[in-house]
Amino acid sequence: MIILKIGGSILTNKDSVESEVDSSSLKRIALEIKSSLDKSDKELIIVHGAGSFGHPPAKKYRIGEAFDESEYPQKRIGFCETQNAVKKLNMLICEEFIREGLPVVAIPASSFMTAANKRITHGNLDSFKRYLEKGFIPVIYGDVVLDDELEICVISGDQLIQYLAMNLNPDRVILATDVDGVYNKNPKTHDDAIFFERFSSLEDLDTLEGTTNVDVTGGMVGKIKELLYLADLGIESKIINAEVEDNIYKVLENEDVKGTVISRGN
Repeated sequence: MIILKIGGSILTNKDSVESEVDSSSLKRIALEIKSSLDKSDKELIIVHGAGSFGHPPAKKYRIGEAFDESEYPQKRIGFCETQNAVKKLNMLICEEFIREGLPVVAIPASSFMTAANKRITHGNLDSFKRYLEKGFIPVIYGDVVLDDELEICVISGDQLIQYLAMNLNPDRVILATDVDGVYNKNPKTHDDAIFFERFSSLEDLDTLEGTTNVDVTGGMVGKIKELLYLADLGIESKIINAEVEDNIYKVLENEDVKGTVISRGN
């Protein structure tokens, strides 16, 4: 089993005022996944970020922050707007995947997961297992869920990866982002940024910049924290650049691709 996370920065224009899918990137990625599945049979779960669809309403309504009871009606509307926005993105992604012949089935986190203080506490994954057994590709994405302590919160795609990996024990975990992997600082703004082929500690970072976007779900540092937790459980993961053509195809085929392996080992 492979868990593939496709970042929102690849699928959408996160700097756009309007919610906007990057159609060319989406089509290319769909074709690369299809080519890999045609070449070799494999179980695949896809996780995708919220990008320019989910982050604006989540930020506008400060989803996940403590609030007074009098604010609850407005917070509920914010929850609904955010959920609706990420569902729209997921629908567009699944439409393209289906168009290219990928048997994807959407499983929204808000439909079966709950959290406490922004951490997933419950989510029955039986449906994932059954869909996989039947040859489907489950697709889950960054979403809003009910929270036992904060009432509502945002669950990032990166936290979903951790939860899925902990409970489903995949053979590989892959994060497809907009950079080649982990650097000690943002490679798009620092020419002297140092690339890590392997990464095992946040202490190696000079700054808290890891991608071009710092968003409500934590940017690159948030991704690394989730993956280091998996590394503690013995599950390695790899961060690659999905903007490079054929990278997703190659990594799914276990071919050599530039990227950062996240592990606690040497």
